[in-house]
Amino acid sequence: MTSLSQDIKDKLKRLNVLEKIIAINVVVFLLGLLFKSLLSWFEMPSDFNAFILQPWSVVTYAFVHYNFLHILFNMLWLYIIAQWVLNLFSPKMALNIYFLGAICGALLYLLLYNLFPDVFVNSRLVGASASVRALLIFLCAYMPNKEFRFFTVSIKLWYIGLAIVILDVLGVISGIKDPVYGNSGGNIAHLGGALLGYFYAKQLTKGTDIGKGFEKFMDRIANVFKASKRKPLKTVHKNKSKVEGYPKSDFKEFNKQKQIDLILDKISKSGYDSLTAEEKEFLFRSGK
Repeated sequence: MTSLSQDIKDKLKRLNVLEKIIAINVVVFLLGLLFKSLLSWFEMPSDFNAFILQPWSVVTYAFVHYNFLHILFNMLWLYIIAQWVLNLFSPKMALNIYFLGAICGALLYLLLYNLFPDVFVNSRLVGASASVRALLIFLCAYMPNKEFRFFTVSIKLWYIGLAIVILDVLGVISGIKDPVYGNSGGNIAHLGGALLGYFYAKQLTKGTDIGKGFEKFMDRIANVFKASKRKPLKTVHKNKSKVEGYPKSDFKEFNKQKQIDLILDKISKSGYDSLTAEEKEFLFRSGK
């Protein structure tokens, strides 16, 4: 009989990368109910001197939630967006946008709070909203004419993106007028994430993935923490099943990725609806 812990491990293995991010956020939220004072070290401070003492907070704040509705709506948005993003793009690109969105949101928040200390009241930033905004605006900018069906109404993505950005700007203004009940800091971070998502999408349509450098940096950090496992020496036999000097599996993967790139390029130029049924089916199967 499989133990409960093994069942949980098996289910976690089947989650996609953004669903794993959701799981981490939920775990941190539950820990926050018990150890709120400990999590304060992971919040993003608005004071620059305080930030210097905890630079890791530029990322960790995006995993800290104290309010149930705050985490509920953030994770619901992230779950919905994940289905779109991961059907079209690689898991690593989704993570690049998520983490870069968090970083840009935090840096814009830190910049404005220190440039205008008389306007913004000293505070601390928490929540994954900037990361979620980055992913959402990325989709809206990459496929602006793709329609989102809401009950019986179809709305183009760029309308949704524009409405969200306007609401965030209004949120900053209302927070300045009423710092006690407003949330200027959170809305500033939203705008930082939105800027990253928009810029990322526009550069990607030109053939440039601005997240590649960040991806390599994160890979290096991950390799540092990986336990080094020495494997016994073994005889290496020449693999005769190669195509153009590459193993067949690598060659097939290369052709698959090339076809995906061509389909995404077609989407960026003519929209998702321009795809043939075969292309949509291929893209769906590739996302799976």
